[in-house]
Amino acid sequence: MKTAPRIALIVAILAAGFGVRQTLRHGHEKKDVSAPAASQPVSPATWTLGRLTLKPCELGQPHTALSVAAWCAPFEVPEDRERPDGRKISLRLAVVRSDAQVPATDMLAFLAGGPGQAATETYSAIEPAMAGVQAHRNVLLLDQRGTGRSHPLSCRDSEPGDAGEDEGGFDADKVRRETKRCLDQLSADADVRFYTTTDAVADLEDARQALGSPRFDLLGVSYGTRVAQQYAMRHPDAVRTITLDGVVPNTLVLGEEFAINLDAALKARFADCDADKACHARFGEPYQTLYQLRDALRANPHKVSFRDPQTYASTERMLSDYVLATVVRMFAYAPETSALLPLSIDAAAHGDVGPLLGQAKLLAGDLGDTMDGGMQYSVLCSEDASELQPRPQDKDLILGDTMIEAFRAACSVWPHGKRPADFRQPLKSPIPTLLLSGQYDPVTPPRYGDEVLKGLPNGRHFVLKGQGHNVVMRGCMPRLFAEFIDKGDAKPLDAACLDRLSPLPAFVGFNGATP
Repeated sequence: MKTAPRIALIVAILAAGFGVRQTLRHGHEKKDVSAPAASQPVSPATWTLGRLTLKPCELGQPHTALSVAAWCAPFEVPEDRERPDGRKISLRLAVVRSDAQVPATDMLAFLAGGPGQAATETYSAIEPAMAGVQAHRNVLLLDQRGTGRSHPLSCRDSEPGDAGEDEGGFDADKVRRETKRCLDQLSADADVRFYTTTDAVADLEDARQALGSPRFDLLGVSYGTRVAQQYAMRHPDAVRTITLDGVVPNTLVLGEEFAINLDAALKARFADCDADKACHARFGEPYQTLYQLRDALRANPHKVSFRDPQTYASTERMLSDYVLATVVRMFAYAPETSALLPLSIDAAAHGDVGPLLGQAKLLAGDLGDTMDGGMQYSVLCSEDASELQPRPQDKDLILGDTMIEAFRAACSVWPHGKRPADFRQPLKSPIPTLLLSGQYDPVTPPRYGDEVLKGLPNGRHFVLKGQGHNVVMRGCMPRLFAEFIDKGDAKPLDAACLDRLSPLPAFVGFNGATP
């Protein structure tokens, strides 16, 4: 990853759990992973919804075999809404058709995370959890402007190195240089000030009206929960229900609590190891070992060699405290990978970096086409940067205060769009709302859901034991989610089945946990 992707990576992990890496490329060169659905006849077939005419298509997730049959239509909107006669941009709009012969009149709208992920590219990863919803409802997938096939803000980055990583640390000057290079590329056919959450909310409402003005059941994941809340604030009559998975309060300045949230999640997760006799006997105190390793790398960043887990070729990269923090944060997002942390950290502390860096490469490598870093900058620099203050009190945490400095460096170059005066107001609404959190979520902890719930008298918050970020697919949650959408009421849901969830035991060896 190059410099611009490195900054965006730190934020990209806010995404729905589908990807933790991005590669910035020029938008016109981004490969279209949508193609005519093989199961559809060659002869033209159309489906009319509202004033849109949709055609069969297949939505694929880059670098996977996952795909979803859908109906697609281009959708044009003005780039600058204050200049409706100015430049137009085309958005990628798709509808996953319900299994029902006569579906419900309301429609589920999936809002992807990031900022920077596209709904049409990431929906296939959670589609198995949507079976109950699709049984009765159509699903709208609108790539947020600046992502996917919606005029993506992506840059080709031909410079070697990544954010000072080759030198063993973060380089703010290099961030500014490469951010400027990205901006110069995009400015030829985009005004990056107009790729914010507020612009996306207006696009979503335009799409709803074009589809015949159905009411929406909003499903927002991670950053998508910000979009959902902003939409519900501005178009309350258009919303039937809201589901927020990995809740981002409107009051939150993205980035300011990343370090303390990760540290709290690691402490809680490693406490499970401390309480397990086999894990404690094998690893002692993983939290302490992690910080000892961090201190050693801070004092002596150096290049290390390990086997590429996909090619088995010998690979060399710089290992520093900065790299360690990024890798550990990637692991912390899901219970399956966080269960590997004590083992991987212990191996690295004893000189074997293969498990840690090899798994990190697998986590990052297959999803480079699912993030658009320019769109991330447009959101963060317009909505959060002005309130993002240095936090020297975080410098001794595993993530440190480098992330904030990276944001501030990038946003000193990136143009800022407008943020509405009421943008930070908490959502206060009678709309039935289901809020979902993972107990060990390292970026949107359960307290965020508790905060947002205060303004939602018809809301209910589920905290899934032992889980991380993005939990709608976990355990019996898909069934409860479908029941909530069908009933339009979270209060009567019987969530006893969630009690069967628990933390995944830490691996004490590469064959797994001790029985």
